Amino acid sequence: MFRAVLTVVMVLSASFADAEMRVPTSASEISMGFAPVVKKSAPAVVNIYAKIITEGRPNPLFSDPFFQDFFGGSAAPRPRVQNSLGSGVVLSDDGLVVSNYHVVGMASEIQVVTTDRREFSAKVVLGDEESDIAILQIQEASDLPYLALRNSDQVEVGELALAIGNPFGIGQTVSSGIISGLARSGAATGQARGYFIQTDAAINPGNSGGALIDVNGDLIGINTSILSRSGGSNGIGFAIPANLVAEFMRQAREGRPYFQRPWAGMAGQPMTSDIAGSLGLSLPEGVVISDLHAESPFAVAGFKVGDVITQVDGKIVNSPSEMIFRMSVAGIGSEVIVSRLRGQDVSDVRVSMLAPPDEPASDPITLGDDTVLPGLGLARINPAVISRFGLPLSIEGVIVTEPGRYGARAGLQFGDVLSVINEEEMHTTADIRTALTDPGRWVKLDLMRRGQWVSLRFRM
Repeated sequence: MFRAVLTVVMVLSASFADAEMRVPTSASEISMGFAPVVKKSAPAVVNIYAKIITEGRPNPLFSDPFFQDFFGGSAAPRPRVQNSLGSGVVLSDDGLVVSNYHVVGMASEIQVVTTDRREFSAKVVLGDEESDIAILQIQEASDLPYLALRNSDQVEVGELALAIGNPFGIGQTVSSGIISGLARSGAATGQARGYFIQTDAAINPGNSGGALIDVNGDLIGINTSILSRSGGSNGIGFAIPANLVAEFMRQAREGRPYFQRPWAGMAGQPMTSDIAGSLGLSLPEGVVISDLHAESPFAVAGFKVGDVITQVDGKIVNSPSEMIFRMSVAGIGSEVIVSRLRGQDVSDVRVSMLAPPDEPASDPITLGDDTVLPGLGLARINPAVISRFGLPLSIEGVIVTEPGRYGARAGLQFGDVLSVINEEEMHTTADIRTALTDPGRWVKLDLMRRGQWVSLRFRM
C-alpha cells in the first residue's frame, strides 16, 4: 500500500518550476497529495452560465387556416430560453477565456463566475463549431489568475493529469487520473472532430470547457466530451490539445472574425493493411491521397493522387484529422515539412499553409422580389466555398446558402447544389437570377443533395 502511495505522488513533490521527479522524502510531502497544484491552478478555472434563445417548434395544426383563424396570433411559436452550464479556463490576466463552442457558441448572454464568486459578463470573440472551441472576453476584468499553456506534443501516455471543472453544476471539482491515450481522432461526440488527448480522470456533464492540467499546473488541454452509454464518466474522456488552443488565442488576439485553418484541398484515407501490402510496405502507416484539387497547396508542391503522407513537421499522421490538426497548429502563412512516400521513394517537401482561394469570385446574392424565389441565398462554388461547406473537391455549380421562405416550400434545402434549371446548365449566381426572373409556367430544378441527384418541379 505504501509503495502505491509513493508511485502516485512521486511527481508531485517536485518544484512546479522544475519538471524533475523524485520520491517524497517525508510523510508531510506524501500527505500534501495534489493540494499544491490544485491551489495554484484552480483559481484560473471558471464556471460559465450561458443563455441560449431558440425558436419554438411550430405545432403542425397551426399550418391549417382554420386553426390559424381560431387561435389568432397565439398560433405563432414562441422563442424558448435554454440555459447551458459549463466551465472555462482563463488564459490571460486581461480576461481571455477558452471554453467549448457547444457551451457558449450560440449564447445570447454569458456570465462567468470565478472561484472567489465574482461575476462578469463575457462575449464570444472567436468560435469554431468544428473544433468545439470558443474564446471569450470577460468584460472589465484585469489581473485575473490564468494558466500557462504547455506544449501538448510533449505529453506522454501515463502522465498524471487533473481535470478541473463544474460537473453537474455542483461547484468546482477536481478529479485525478492519467493520460491514457494520444492522437484519438474521430472519438469525440457532437460536432468536434480532430485530434484529442484521452484521459481516465473523471469528466462529467458540466466539465465541458474545463482544464486538464499536468502536475506542474500547466494546461494540457480543454475537456470536451466523454465516451459513455449512461451519460456519466466511465473513465474515457477527451480533451482538445493545448497547442490548438494556442492558435485560437493567437487569432483571437489578431481580431479574426472566425477561425481560419489552412486549406488542404485534398481528400485522404488512413493506410490499411491491404493498401500497405499492395505498396510493399511493412507497416500500415500514413494517409493515402485519394483526391486532390488543382489549386491545393499540396498539388502546387508536387503531390499526386496515390502519394502517402507519413509525417507533418516530424509528427506522424495516420488519419486525415491528424493531418488537419497539424496544419491548424502551424497556422496560415507558415510552411510545414511533409514527408511523402511515392512508390519506394521517401522525400520531404515544403508545403505552404494557405487559406482557400476565393477565386473565381463566389458572388453571393439573395434573390429579390422580381424573381419566383425571393429570399433564396446563393453562392458560386470555389475553393473557399468548398472548404466552408465541406463539399466534394470536384463539385461545381452554385450552392444554396439560404433556401428562403418560398425556396423551402419548393423543397430546397441549405447546402443543395443547383446545376440545371429548366434544362439549362447553371454556372454562376447571375445565371440563376436570370433563369428565375421569368422562368415560364413550370420550374424544374436539378440539384445535388448529399451526393444524390434530386429533381424538384413546381408550377407558377
